[in-house]
Amino acid sequence: MTDIFENINDCCVKLKIDLCGAELAKIAVDGNYTAETMEALSHLFTYLSTKKDAAMVQDILNKSRLPKSAPKTFDNFDFTRIRGQDVERIKGISSLATLHSGSNITFVGPPGIGKTHLAQAYGYECAQRRIKVYFIKATELRDKFNRARKSGSTASCVNTLVRYQCLIIDEIGHCKFDKENTMLFFDVIDRRYNKEGMFNTVFTSNKQPSQWKECFEEEDALLCSLDRIFDNAIVFNLKGKSYRGRKLKVVNVQVDNLNHEDK
Repeated sequence: MTDIFENINDCCVKLKIDLCGAELAKIAVDGNYTAETMEALSHLFTYLSTKKDAAMVQDILNKSRLPKSAPKTFDNFDFTRIRGQDVERIKGISSLATLHSGSNITFVGPPGIGKTHLAQAYGYECAQRRIKVYFIKATELRDKFNRARKSGSTASCVNTLVRYQCLIIDEIGHCKFDKENTMLFFDVIDRRYNKEGMFNTVFTSNKQPSQWKECFEEEDALLCSLDRIFDNAIVFNLKGKSYRGRKLKVVNVQVDNLNHEDK
């Protein structure tokens, strides 16, 4: 019976119901509740708690901009394609220990080898654990900054990007950030760097961090950003050929020239 009271108490905390275990025990005694009644109550509270957890996960996913129809997860990533002594290090990021330790992650490598899949899988794992996550491509981030500058809402834009516990920026190197946008990028990185608690930023890029200066115009701001990004970080260098096109089928047919009468 003790386990039942503890379970209901835990569920009440999750559901933010002002009912502690001691109060419930008094109600049970006063009402002469049977063991079967308490079991039923425990089942009900567990159901409501589970339902709330699922709703929270769905809400986080809805706001994360991660794909929902065909989510990229660690379970559907083909780890058999990865070789080397550090394979377990890549698998180990699913524990989210990097997030809890405030360690940033960067996946670097050529197109089509799984960088975005791994980054999205990391974000999906965050959402499943009710951790707020936001996924955005570098081109979208540039456009987001441009719109904010035009509307005079750069502070609100930066605040939004700072508040997520995990921020994923995909495809650094696919577009250029002008001087003003580089400064906004620095603001986001700097404020996330100085936040207390459980925060990290995940990047994917086809360029090594030393080459990112090709994509940002304000070099001093970029250098300051890199200094903060890689102060506590893990860089995974992925090598190999593109995995895309594996389902491509080529059908070769020959068509003979027809006589005019056959046309």
